[in-house]
Amino acid sequence: QVQLAESGGGLVQAGGSLRLSCSASGSIFSITAMGWYRQAPGKQRDLVAIISSSGSTNYADSVKDRFTISRDNAKNTVYLQMNSLKPEDTAVYYCKGINVYSSGTSYSRSYWGQGTQVTVSS
Repeated sequence: QVQLAESGGGLVQAGGSLRLSCSASGSIFSITAMGWYRQAPGKQRDLVAIISSSGSTNYADSVKDRFTISRDNAKNTVYLQMNSLKPEDTAVYYCKGINVYSSGTSYSRSYWGQGTQVTVSS
């Protein structure tokens, strides 16, 4: 069984910064990609940023130049550094492990974390 656990959310003023972390645990052989998604009340869950095992990244246009995703493959951990936060960044942020191969298996699946609340006050 694989579990993802996020941390680092909270309340911050506009213009401030937060750093989210997400660690995957369990019998993991490899994780193809890890990503951060967010969901505001009444809206769909959207991609924020994603990083491959080789370090290739992709960002939503709304967070480019403000957010940075990074990854520690040895620790199966992904980070999201969020700078210049805006009230519209307020949402529950979810971590996703994409194509996670468990040890001793030949198939993969994706896993979600439980989410962490980020609130940006104006």
